[in-house]
Amino acid sequence: MKVLVTGGAGFIGSHIVDTMIEKGYEVCIIDNMSHGKERNINNEAKLYKMDIRDSKVIDIFQIEKPDYVIHEAAQICVNNSITNPVEDAEINIIGTINVLEGCKNAGVKKIIYPASAAIFGNPKYLPIDENHPLGMISQYGVTKHAVEHYLRVYKYLYGIDYVCLRYSNVYGPRQDSSGEGGVVSIFCDKVRKGETPIIYGSGQQIRDFVYVKDVVRANIMALESEKSGIYNVCTNTKITINELLICIEKIFNVDIDPRHVKERKGDIRDSYMSYEKIYKELGWKPQYKLIDGINGIKNHLKFLSIDKF
Repeated sequence: MKVLVTGGAGFIGSHIVDTMIEKGYEVCIIDNMSHGKERNINNEAKLYKMDIRDSKVIDIFQIEKPDYVIHEAAQICVNNSITNPVEDAEINIIGTINVLEGCKNAGVKKIIYPASAAIFGNPKYLPIDENHPLGMISQYGVTKHAVEHYLRVYKYLYGIDYVCLRYSNVYGPRQDSSGEGGVVSIFCDKVRKGETPIIYGSGQQIRDFVYVKDVVRANIMALESEKSGIYNVCTNTKITINELLICIEKIFNVDIDPRHVKERKGDIRDSYMSYEKIYKELGWKPQYKLIDGINGIKNHLKFLSIDKF
C-alpha cells in the first residue's frame, strides 16, 4: 500500500512518514520545505519538493497513484492568518482543494486531515467534544474548518473516504521553535539558549498538550480503520502555561523567570478536549504524559548535539 504525506518533512508529517515506513507502507512526500527540514526526511521516502498551492501537485498523484493521503501541509500560525489572511486561505483552502482534486483523479481511497481546536473559539463548556458549537476567532480557525466541509463534499460526490482529526496542542521532537506556534518547543529552545521565555497574558490560560507520537498513532489508526468522520485527538487534561513552564524547569533543572506581555489577538483563553469518541470508535487514547514528552524533546536536543544540558 502506498501513502502520500503532504508536509512529510515537517514536524508531525515526518514522524508519520517514519512510522508508516516502519509498518511496511510505501511512502512519498510533497513538501515545499518552507518549514520542513532535510534531516527529517526518511531515506526510504520519495520527496517531491513542491507547494500544495501549485496546481501541478495533481500531476504527482497521477504519477504515484497513492492508496491513501495524510494531508499535514498547512499554514498553522494564528497570528499569520490575522496579518495575512489571503495567504492563509491560499495554503489551507486552495492548497487542500488541489490535494483533493489529486485524490479524485488518482482514485485515492481515504484522506486523513488534521483540523484544529481553533475552530471552537472560546469554549462554551469544557472539556470540548466533537459536538461543541463552533466559534472561530481567527482566520486560521475559519480555514481549518472550511476544509471539513470540502471533505464531506468530496466524499459525497466522488466517494473519497476521510477522517478529520481535530488536534489539541501537539508537541514533541522536531517541532519548529522559530514561529509563534508550539509553546512547549519554544520554551525548551529558550531554556537551551539561556534566554527569557515570553508568556502572553497572565499564563493562567489552560491548554491540552498531546504528544506527537500519540498523534501519529491516531493518524494510522484512522487510516487503517473503516470509520469515517471527525474525532478529537487530545488528552482531556488541563495545564496552565505557568504550570507548563514549571514542568520544564524541573526537567531541565533550571530556574526560569519569564517575561509577561499582553495577550495576542485570536488566542483562545482556555481549551481542553475530550477523546471519548475516538476511544469508543477507534480504540485510541493518549499514552504519553507531559513529563514523558518534554523528556523526549530534551533527549532529541542532546541527539542533535545542540543542548548544553
